[in-house]
Amino acid sequence: MPLDNLLGVALVTGLIGIAILVVLWPNERHGERLLRRWGVADPSGADVTTAVTYLRRRRFWYPWLFLGIPVITGALGGLDDERRSTGWAVLATLLLGALIAELLALRPSRQPRREAMLAARGIGDLVPGWGIALAAVASAAILGRLAVEAQWAATAWAGGIVLAALAVAALAVRRPASGRVEVDLALRARSARVAVGLGPTVAALVPGSITATWTWWVGLTAGVLALVALLTLTGGRRAPAAAR
Repeated sequence: MPLDNLLGVALVTGLIGIAILVVLWPNERHGERLLRRWGVADPSGADVTTAVTYLRRRRFWYPWLFLGIPVITGALGGLDDERRSTGWAVLATLLLGALIAELLALRPSRQPRREAMLAARGIGDLVPGWGIALAAVASAAILGRLAVEAQWAATAWAGGIVLAALAVAALAVRRPASGRVEVDLALRARSARVAVGLGPTVAALVPGSITATWTWWVGLTAGVLALVALLTLTGGRRAPAAAR
């Protein structure tokens, strides 16, 4: 992609990112709504503060990722259909923002921990097995389709996205506890479930050419499975992880 086109795409997506950041910058209302959606029935003021911090760690990075991803993908090249690559970058921003936030959350909190984790947990405690299986099948189909068509650059990008999603889910398990156990586990569950569903969904949108009808159907089926995993893992009211 020519340099002037790269700068134009970066400018437009960066402005979109800043606008989204201004509109969606989390406040107490967003934090309370997040906790209630993920099963914390009566969050306290401290619980809401924990949730707001959780959201801000993610959304702060959106404008800069909106700005950087199109430039990086355009400079490295290897992706077909530039129009789709911009849309793909929008969803990739959500996943990479979560990854950065989880990495930052590994830093020990300066505040005293009010409650301790009662037992070590794994990804299977935060994400239901059927969700992991569905995302795994979708990811394998997406990567397999790209590899069969010798779309090596697209395969590398899609594989990187899947690995980033796995990293977010793993970090959600390992990061230090924050706040009450119920709130902490609810936010961990949200991080892991969103990542598991978002990984194959973003990978399915990685631009790549199609050389055969059957691979088109494989890609479409895998994309639908990924979207189903994302919507079912993240939609609706979720019971708190501490209750299971």
